[in-house]
Amino acid sequence: MEDQAEKLREMVRRKNTSSSGGAAADAKVRDSLPEKNSRNQKEGKNTRIITVTSGKGGVGKTNLSVNMALAFARLGKKVVVMDADLGLANVNVMLNMIPKYNLYHVIKKQKTIREILVETEYGISIVAGASGFSQIANMNEEERQNFINELDTLSNADIIIIDTSAGVSSNVLDFIAAADDAVIITTPEPTAITDAYGIIKIIATEYDTLNMGLKLVVNRAKSVAEAKKVADRMINIAGQFLNLKVDYLGFIYDDSVVSQAVLQQKPFMVIDPKCKASVCVQHLVERMDKSKIKEAGGFGAMLKKFFGG
Repeated sequence: MEDQAEKLREMVRRKNTSSSGGAAADAKVRDSLPEKNSRNQKEGKNTRIITVTSGKGGVGKTNLSVNMALAFARLGKKVVVMDADLGLANVNVMLNMIPKYNLYHVIKKQKTIREILVETEYGISIVAGASGFSQIANMNEEERQNFINELDTLSNADIIIIDTSAGVSSNVLDFIAAADDAVIITTPEPTAITDAYGIIKIIATEYDTLNMGLKLVVNRAKSVAEAKKVADRMINIAGQFLNLKVDYLGFIYDDSVVSQAVLQQKPFMVIDPKCKASVCVQHLVERMDKSKIKEAGGFGAMLKKFFGG
């Protein structure tokens, strides 16, 4: 991971110190941004970056990402869901969509982010993941620079939700470090709790000097008491043994509507907006929306942190 970070930092340093048109290149990138982005900067508006991750697969990470996006959209936000699972992308599967292009085509400079951004019928947009392109570290310098410039064109959104792969790859950790809010989802199952604690421990080891904004969500809870018991246990252990603050964002009830929605390849908030799971997600999002982004937050800060600037 250190090798990857150092390569990215060196790339950014060379870009910033280049005397042969570096400033002109930056100006060209700025000029290419949408007009709304310029207005956002003048008004001091920040794009909120939310990373959703988990210690293991199968705990509802992508489901949470997509349904959170819908809940934010209902609050009048412009939302983009970016599928950052660069191995097995599945946000589009959850929405019964087959995008023609994905992040791989952006990385290879075959398409721009704007060209692969897909509007959905649910009032949100998605960026499909680059299935089969397993590591951002595999990008060469030109590809990384293009990736930075392309990501920056998403900054006209109010909310960008990044759905990572499960586990603790360097890609996942980079996206967590770069986010304003890092949402870790677990279930009451012992294996899920253990794996969620594992990713929190690695975060504490790799990024102990950063204010991570870690938030815990307990999925498939049978009751409020069960969810709180899981959350209290994890938060207390993280604070006592890792000296890391983790906030309890809330829980999602174990709800049969969720599995029905998965089979129908539609968000459960669309299948039944008033089911227990939908109400829980709406509460999570409203709570998050009321909290402020950290002073050093926003899309520019995300790019700086993600690429070691």
